[in-house]
Amino acid sequence: MFGLRAIQDSSEHTGSYYAASRRPATEYPTLTEAIECDVVVVGGGFSGVNAAVELAERGHEVVLIEANRIGWGASGRNGGQIIGGIGHTPERFKRSIGEQGINTIYQMGIEARDIIKERVENYSIDCDLKWGYCDVALKPRHMKNFAEWRDWEKTIGNPHPYTLLDASELKEFVNSDRYLGGLHNTANGHIHPLNLCIGEAAAAVSRGARIFEQTRALEIVPGDKPIVRTEQGRVTAKHVVLAGNAYMGKLIPKLSARVLPSASSVIATEPLSETLADKLLPGDVAVCDPRTALDYFRLSSDRRMLFGGLSNYTGMEPKNLVSVMRKKMRNVFPDLEDIKVDFAWSGWIGIGINRMPQLGKLAPNIRYIQAYSGHGVAPTHIMAKITAESIASETNRFDMVASIPHLPFPGGRAFGRPLLAAGMAYYKLLDLF
Repeated sequence: MFGLRAIQDSSEHTGSYYAASRRPATEYPTLTEAIECDVVVVGGGFSGVNAAVELAERGHEVVLIEANRIGWGASGRNGGQIIGGIGHTPERFKRSIGEQGINTIYQMGIEARDIIKERVENYSIDCDLKWGYCDVALKPRHMKNFAEWRDWEKTIGNPHPYTLLDASELKEFVNSDRYLGGLHNTANGHIHPLNLCIGEAAAAVSRGARIFEQTRALEIVPGDKPIVRTEQGRVTAKHVVLAGNAYMGKLIPKLSARVLPSASSVIATEPLSETLADKLLPGDVAVCDPRTALDYFRLSSDRRMLFGGLSNYTGMEPKNLVSVMRKKMRNVFPDLEDIKVDFAWSGWIGIGINRMPQLGKLAPNIRYIQAYSGHGVAPTHIMAKITAESIASETNRFDMVASIPHLPFPGGRAFGRPLLAAGMAYYKLLDLF
């Protein structure tokens, strides 16, 4: 059993490589007065920042408030992997969204990655964007699943090729003896997530949005013009967008009951030599295996190995994080046995019971976005876009996604954690076969 410690709730990313390499550190002011605007966004992660960009581009007067710093939560702590798709198996919700809704969700999963590409290009965001991705197989059944997946991507009209690789072919991208083969695609990729979020915040400001950091929302007062009260000020607006996800706390009990903060951890090595980096990941791709308690890894722009995983539903960080993650990393790359680990950090991802993003309205003019279940770098961008569309009276896609039902965790977070942990243990058992 791991020793556990709480993930620190401070204004900095303790031990994070991303915080050490962010460009630049943000210094937006704290809100200390009463102001008004068209839309106030609560939360400075990918969902909130991109909602601000989308709304400002449409001509709305936008204010964004963030309790800590831009990208402080999951958006600045994740593995930096850009993965298409929205949630898991939308066919489960055919009764709610129909066949057209299922098809729309699949197309949104493709569009989500394109939004990132266009945003980086349009606003010249320096965030180490690279395309290329490999899912890797540990068992023969994984290769069978990958072949089915490749064929399925063609049926939904994905314009990017998915290529099945045997063990020797995979080594052109991922040089490890651990894997039986893989599935390579150029649709997905990797990025410095905190620098992307910081760059997108700057893009929102360039379009006229105002951002306030160190400004925690304490209360949402509904009405024709809802009010967001903060520690030292308040914002009165025509619309509110709540985008705090797993970091919302108890601000809105109805929402917190439907999202469970789950901890995931990452380590970053010292910079590798060019020779060693090219040997281990000659394709410079992001990599993920298909297990429930998965490993995911990639190289940073300065050739550090970023290796992540160790997801749990306690909301706590293991005390022996570095030793556990080093062992996992060595199992994949024995050449990293003696390489120093410079950074280690954890963060919360928001898990929903049905593993689909949660989007909807608490009132006609109060919307929310949350619960990406560890798969949010790309989906946050499309969820923000359709939320902005709905405020601009283009409601079809928002209403479709909002019609997907989301149940609260039975017994709240206290009992939800052991229930999900039991479910995770079951799927971990299945991974053995």
